[in-house]
Amino acid sequence: VVKVEDPGRGDAARHWPPVVDGISTVYRALNRSKAGVTVDFGDADQLAALKRLILDEADVVLQNLRPGVVERFGLDADTLRKEKPALVYCNIGAYGAVGPMAGKPGYDVLMQGYAGLMSVQGEPGGPPMRAGASINDIGTGMWAAIAIQAALLERSRTGEGGLIDLSLYETGVSWLSIHLGTYMATGREEAKQGSGNAYITPYQAFQARDGHMMIGAANDVLFRKAAAVLGRPEWPDDPKYARNQDRVQHRHELVALIEAELARDDVAAWVAKFDAAGVPACPIRNVPEVANCPQTAALGLAQTAPDDANVKLIGLPLSLDGERPPMRRSPPTLGRDNKAVFGRD
Repeated sequence: VVKVEDPGRGDAARHWPPVVDGISTVYRALNRSKAGVTVDFGDADQLAALKRLILDEADVVLQNLRPGVVERFGLDADTLRKEKPALVYCNIGAYGAVGPMAGKPGYDVLMQGYAGLMSVQGEPGGPPMRAGASINDIGTGMWAAIAIQAALLERSRTGEGGLIDLSLYETGVSWLSIHLGTYMATGREEAKQGSGNAYITPYQAFQARDGHMMIGAANDVLFRKAAAVLGRPEWPDDPKYARNQDRVQHRHELVALIEAELARDDVAAWVAKFDAAGVPACPIRNVPEVANCPQTAALGLAQTAPDDANVKLIGLPLSLDGERPPMRRSPPTLGRDNKAVFGRD
């Protein structure tokens, strides 16, 4: 993967705090294993070299520049694929390739609002809430990877590349597929559920004696087991709690009863009891706890690059034939690979 940046300040994320050893932790986390080059689009020779690199060597072009930029410089799909029909070209935009908002720029946080995500996050009656992670940015990147692989597979069959269009808005709407499906089928908008779920109970965060924990009794069998762990084996025989649809209807009453029982002991003790009974449950942990977790270590999720063993980053969340793909190189400094790719500094 060759990352193309302007030769001035480069990717804006390079400068987002905090900066450790001269590199933004945000930039470092998102740009591992890439080559990095700089291209001044206003320099005819540099622009021509980039086009030649694409036409001679690239399988895929992925761009997320402001609307109209690639067309202005002849780097758009139509122009490049006329000369190289086998090229797979992927556009990532804010609001989508067509429609009244097509030409408008945007960021993840805007799409969390415009796509409706912020309306379903947070506590009932609370203000709109942003997800703590940039889920539209990350999700759109994942959809891009899936679409690109599908296009490359089709190219292996036909020899023809293709055009892929994705947007942060489409990703945001896709996260709400259940909410939207429910609304379009019933006309009912589900209220905010906090940590819970509008369709399953109990399936949320609960307060125990010393902190919070998650319990996921996602069906009637698991609820019967959970009730026994809580010392209330009679609950499943109560018509108000017998079936999941009954528990959803009486959610607030049941949650209060569960928390009254959980107040008798600490999170760790309750998790051990639920584990023994086969009921999904876990403590709610913070970032340092996840970073130092034995499970995180056992999976080898934290990786270092061969050229920078001092800084750990989170690797790809997958393994191939039992092996997690290694981090090949540290994130590129601005223009690090100009010499190797273009033969210039």
